[in-house]
Amino acid sequence: MVRVLRSPLDAVVCTLFPSSCILCGSHLPQLSSAPICEICWTEFTVPDGPVCARCGDALKEPAGSLFSELCRRCRVVPPDFARAVAYGPYQGRMREAIHALKYDRVRGAARKLGSLMALAIAQMAGEAPAEMLVIPVPLHRAKYAQRGFNQARSLAAEALKSLRKTHPAWRLQLASKTLMRLRATDSQAGLTPRQRRLNVRGAFTVTDPAAVAMRHVLLVDDILTTGATARAAARALMQAGAASVRVATLARASRIGWSKNDREEISAIEGAGFEEDAPRRDSRRIYAGSSRAETTF
Repeated sequence: MVRVLRSPLDAVVCTLFPSSCILCGSHLPQLSSAPICEICWTEFTVPDGPVCARCGDALKEPAGSLFSELCRRCRVVPPDFARAVAYGPYQGRMREAIHALKYDRVRGAARKLGSLMALAIAQMAGEAPAEMLVIPVPLHRAKYAQRGFNQARSLAAEALKSLRKTHPAWRLQLASKTLMRLRATDSQAGLTPRQRRLNVRGAFTVTDPAAVAMRHVLLVDDILTTGATARAAARALMQAGAASVRVATLARASRIGWSKNDREEISAIEGAGFEEDAPRRDSRRIYAGSSRAETTF
């Protein structure tokens, strides 16, 4: 009954106060908390080629080749996380929708985008632990005060709502205060691979190590580009005693599309074996205690 009554009301309101899709500019036929038309939602692309089994980056090697399962960087300098998944590439409508949420503060878009992230997380349903802490990558308090919300937390919360329906046996806990950003790092956009790594080196700490000790963690963010942020955050979690870390993002920016200078930069980084990415011996400290979770299902 509510839907029957709402449809004519939406039509009248949209006629008197017309609004347009913020992505394509077309007229919106009904009211929506996220002013994005249905056509634009269908234009989000998904990966159509082989990806790295560790970081999710697109692979240039043909399927079936000797090194087709892992990208070059994950072979040379394995990250601290076990696997990273994403819904689709960071391009086109996906890029525009993330910018609308993140920079234009169209917070209503988080609901639909979160359901897409849930589809990405579901890729790990067969191999991920049945119980995990879900930790959004935090913003520094100064950035949070400026933006007013953490888009990673919004996406994580909406994704968990969807997963509660599609994967009720999965026991996931949202613990957004477990990880903290120690300093106000510069925006990663526009930085070279080396600058991204240096920008987030030592930027994260675990506020309560007992909360993650021997726990499996799902780290959530909006975009994964070079993986510098995910690597730094995963390292902090593993050093605090986490049993494992997995990463889920809404979008993945492929290194295949980088400029020649960027590719040379990352090659130099890989060859140098920088200390912050060098494989470490397992020196995790074990803590006793229970997890502080905001939402459980």
